[in-house]
Amino acid sequence: MPILCSLSNDGATRYNDIKRKMGSISNTMLAKSLKELEEDGLVKRTEYMEVPIRVEYEITDSVRSLIPILTELAVWGKQFKRKLIF
Repeated sequence: MPILCSLSNDGATRYNDIKRKMGSISNTMLAKSLKELEEDGLVKRTEYMEVPIRVEYEITDSVRSLIPILTELAVWGKQFKRKLIF
């Protein structure tokens, strides 16, 4: 989820920029997560044949359609949390 949210906010993003935003995630875990998201059709990987090779990741249209639902879920979660505190 954090990867998808980051890509949703930032658009096409390079690997090192994603890693920086994810904080303490290991290279192995980030690479594995991105590969799984790509295989599931949630993330698109674009490789540019430059020197050095540039790779960017971005969310797919199916994730874009999911963002409003996730936003509503986040709003609900905040409201629910407030009810627990009071």
